[in-house]
Amino acid sequence: MATKGATNGNETGITAPGTTQGTTQGITPPTIHLILQGKGGIGKTVVATRLAEFLMGRGQPVCCIDGDPVNRSLGQYKALPVENLDLVNQDGVVMRSNYDRLTERFLNDDSVFVVDSGATAFLPFWTYILESDVITVLRDAGRRVYVHIPISGGEMLNDSLLGFRTLAETAVEKSLVVWINEYFGPVASEGKTFDQMQVYLNNRAKVLTSIGIPRQAPDTFAENIRKMREKKLTFQEAVGMAPGF
Repeated sequence: MATKGATNGNETGITAPGTTQGTTQGITPPTIHLILQGKGGIGKTVVATRLAEFLMGRGQPVCCIDGDPVNRSLGQYKALPVENLDLVNQDGVVMRSNYDRLTERFLNDDSVFVVDSGATAFLPFWTYILESDVITVLRDAGRRVYVHIPISGGEMLNDSLLGFRTLAETAVEKSLVVWINEYFGPVASEGKTFDQMQVYLNNRAKVLTSIGIPRQAPDTFAENIRKMREKKLTFQEAVGMAPGF
């Protein structure tokens, strides 16, 4: 399994710290980052905000899409360029025309998209992507497409592994970026870490890399992260407001 940490811009459009590629607009090809997971409260918005801020800090023309019709968490981050888009309505009915328009934007805009679909839209959105062969269409048009999936520990582990399997079994090779989120506890079961679990071993050809979100000491760094999440702040905003935000 790939080493945890930021991946190289030559592969994903995400440039690792200390490298120079991707520091100005136009260097990285148009890229679509989809954050998908069927379990709610598992860290999709955390992934979306960190990814968006990382890319913006490297001069990328980022456009964030909040597709969660129930909980507009991403849209509450005022420092990020976020648009709200209903992928399903309040009754869970697929908004097909909105899916089509979003795909057209993926094809025609030169932005780097970061899309948080929300748990409610997970299956409808992924089903649409598969049925319409969206990833193949986008890649044939010169777009890079990556599916980011958070895996959380603790009581959320089994549900998040189910979400990973649902995506991995139907994803194309080297398209998944796994975020190992230890906020709720270690991502481990029966003495095995994620990269030793059978669900990963069965689908490792689909995984491009993994990125770790390690658990922090609750009375120091973790407390600051909690405050940031409550106030919907980016790292740059929090640092500018320190101490105590």
